[in-house]
Amino acid sequence: MRPLAKLNKGQQAIIKFFTNKALSHKLIEMGCLPGEKITLSKIAPMGGPMAIHVAGYELSLRKEEAAAVMVELVA
Repeated sequence: MRPLAKLNKGQQAIIKFFTNKALSHKLIEMGCLPGEKITLSKIAPMGGPMAIHVAGYELSLRKEEAAAVMVELVA
């Protein structure tokens, strides 16, 4: 298991849990539910935001937000 922020472009993973309770409520409202499959689709240079494909749409997250999402890689 690793934070979403550590994935490479194109990798797929399953959301397992969140380490920040306040942020977890916002992410759940946007479709980032535990058990949901995600794909890291874009990474901005120099520590900028990243885009994930989740629940049929793309969602941009700051690196700090992505670090609070624990995922497990899909084999």
